[in-house]
Amino acid sequence: MEPLTDKEIRTSFVNCTKGDAARMKLPLDFAELPWPDLDFLGWVDPGAPLRAHLVVPRPDGPVGIALRVPASARTSATKSSMCQVCLTSHASSGVTLLAAPLAGTRGREGNTIGTYVCADLACPLYVRGLRQPKLRARRPEESLSVDERVARMTGNLDAFVNQILAG
Repeated sequence: MEPLTDKEIRTSFVNCTKGDAARMKLPLDFAELPWPDLDFLGWVDPGAPLRAHLVVPRPDGPVGIALRVPASARTSATKSSMCQVCLTSHASSGVTLLAAPLAGTRGREGNTIGTYVCADLACPLYVRGLRQPKLRARRPEESLSVDERVARMTGNLDAFVNQILAG
């Protein structure tokens, strides 16, 4: 992923107000992000741990997605143990349900779509083996190459983003 500026990130959001995008906090380690190892930028808001953000590179420019932990997921750990984006297996606390308001009118009416993702949104690092999940069980080996796993992950994420954009 090509490095993005603060302004590029904030103007990329499609499912929140300009005011919300202006107030969001960028990752604490923004200046040290490993851009060459990222296929998308994902982070949990350091000032509001029930909010998260994704910025996904697309052919016509980056698309930012505001996410939140739904009310029903706040009180109990998720039962899922596999990220639906990168397919990394985690202990249940390593995967969380995140919901995104749809873009446009339907999103303003309160319609959302959700997916289970790595709680730290570090999918690109897990896929490349640069970060290891904290598992209780043995992690199954994959026969796919890193490039094939990256392609699978970006395809899964693109499908999620397309659903949000279709609003």
